[in-house]
Amino acid sequence: MKRLKEKWGITSNFQFIIILIVFSVTGSIAVYVAKPILELVGLDKSAVNTWVFWPIRIAIIFPIYQIMIVVIGALFGQFKFFWAFEKKMLVRLGFKQFKD
Repeated sequence: MKRLKEKWGITSNFQFIIILIVFSVTGSIAVYVAKPILELVGLDKSAVNTWVFWPIRIAIIFPIYQIMIVVIGALFGQFKFFWAFEKKMLVRLGFKQFKD
């Protein structure tokens, strides 16, 4: 825990716990939101091969998660941390315009 706090530049245990809560809440909500989106486009686990369904589901969950992590982080008062986290992720994905 100490190593993560140093890496993320966090000073308090309370902030660390809030950040972990944001990660877990965002992951759960992104998975929950992906289901109706898949149903909207007509993809169902029983109607599509498993090898097709799961990559599509993950491809839908990923951008939802990326947007929601910043929004939910802001709601929990951690916008600065999660915006920096998101910019780092976008740079790793090849979006160089977000590099500081």
